[in-house]
Amino acid sequence: MTGAHKKHLRLGEILVSKGVTTLDQIKIALTEQKRSKEHLGKILVRLGFATEAIIRDVIGGVIGQESIDLNTTVADGEAVHMIPKDMARRLRVLPLTYDSQRRILTLAMADTFNVVALDQINTHLGGNADVIPVLAGEAEIEKAIDLFYGFELSVDGILHEIETGEIDYQSLDAESDEYSQPVVRLVNALLADAVKRNASDIHFEPEEGFLRFRYRIDGVLRQVRSLHKNYWSAIAVRVKVMSGMDIAETRAPQDGRISLSLSGRPIDFRVSTLPTVHGENIVLRVLDRQKGIVSFDQLGLKEEAQNTLKLMVARPEGIILVTGPTGSGKTTTLYSILNYLNTESVNIMTLEDPVEYPTTMVRQTSVSDTTRLDFASGIRSLMRQDPDIILVGEVRDEDTASMAFRAAMTGHQVFSTLHTNSALGSIPRLLDIGVKPDIIAGNIIGIIAQRLIRSLCMSCKEPYALGDLERGLLNLKITDKQKEIYRPKGCAVCENQGYKGRIALQEVLHFDPDIDELIARKGTQRDLLRMALSKGFKTLADVGAGQVLDGLTSLEEMSRVVDLTGRLKTN
Repeated sequence: MTGAHKKHLRLGEILVSKGVTTLDQIKIALTEQKRSKEHLGKILVRLGFATEAIIRDVIGGVIGQESIDLNTTVADGEAVHMIPKDMARRLRVLPLTYDSQRRILTLAMADTFNVVALDQINTHLGGNADVIPVLAGEAEIEKAIDLFYGFELSVDGILHEIETGEIDYQSLDAESDEYSQPVVRLVNALLADAVKRNASDIHFEPEEGFLRFRYRIDGVLRQVRSLHKNYWSAIAVRVKVMSGMDIAETRAPQDGRISLSLSGRPIDFRVSTLPTVHGENIVLRVLDRQKGIVSFDQLGLKEEAQNTLKLMVARPEGIILVTGPTGSGKTTTLYSILNYLNTESVNIMTLEDPVEYPTTMVRQTSVSDTTRLDFASGIRSLMRQDPDIILVGEVRDEDTASMAFRAAMTGHQVFSTLHTNSALGSIPRLLDIGVKPDIIAGNIIGIIAQRLIRSLCMSCKEPYALGDLERGLLNLKITDKQKEIYRPKGCAVCENQGYKGRIALQEVLHFDPDIDELIARKGTQRDLLRMALSKGFKTLADVGAGQVLDGLTSLEEMSRVVDLTGRLKTN
């Protein structure tokens, strides 16, 4: 038997072992292959023995190559324009996304080891971009080329098409030929654009006479487009169809979810609608698994705070709380800690509302009204599942708090979030919802308070001299050598914002016997703060001041996120 047939037989054996095909079907396909000389996988699809998606995933697993389903993929118009249609069809490739910052073009290919095709593409690009191939089915690529190259994909181009044409509302939820509808492409293009610009939320906001599109980028909303009100009903219907909502219901709030492949990776969107006086307001939360979960070392903690946190998570039982407002990165921090602890020797279980980032080896459960499972009853059920570590999405009432503390007192490590302004502010909040001081003392390992703050654009930040006000806010003495700090300016790299990306400000309060005793004796906030500061505790304002002095952010941005008024009174 030839080497090629041996290779095909190995693929056949894998397909049989996985239960995808039978041995008889493989033999039929191999016989057919002698006549047609086609690839074995292609013959199996043609004969109806397996789907192209299954063959693609199996081949991807065998060769260790990432594969992608083009049926749920939204292509990037900028990437599509980089390779001509005839070249894409001839080489059986599809440009998916282009990262202009790193100059990387992601390319779907039927054969990722086709060196000749990759050489031709690199020659065409003239060294202006690096190519990263991902595996896709051949038929999927041909279908996608017809779709993506046949229609306008840029937001501006689609808007022009909408303004000069008519909208067929009946075809907005059609399965076939949906790309002929500009509204379908407009929604896809806006989602792709938002992900490309690292937006965390997308807002579709109807006003009296027009529709406003806004992205939340680096924690701040930016208006990106506006459109005539006439087109809002079509866009709303399309978003509802994509997220599995009832398109006939316009007077009650709804929730849904969209899963797409954007920028060559899976992205989920949590969708929420709310009736307003001018129509339904729709907000999509972008859930990017790749960016949502970072390693423990990438949390941005200073060495001292990181060592403190490592000591805290090493304790076998007790509660660790993460506090901060919505959108401050609490989930990211908790999952970074869970990933740090996630090994085969521990059983990690979570209760979330809802599960945002599916993680291997972690048993994750969504609380919901439909299943009558809330946080308190969920913890009770989790305790029977032999967990070592429990993550409770939020401590929001006395029942949840009492169950979480009961779990901690029976030898479990418990992680949860709480909505307070500071680490020390968590104590009165827990007392307010009914937890007794002597229960808090001894059972809380520590509390992390967190904010996300925009970092200055390194390409255009400009220095300026320190004045008396700045010195006071930064707790600098006259003898300190620091003479200048930085402020935003704006350039093409940061889209004239002056800021690019965000960093986390975190205060880490480690509970020890002295702090526990003070809490048990119902000590005041001032006493607790004085005790914590004497043990090296740094407040959010202290941590933020250090980031300003290091040139990572501006004093203006820090004052937007952290209350600095107390620092003036102490100087």
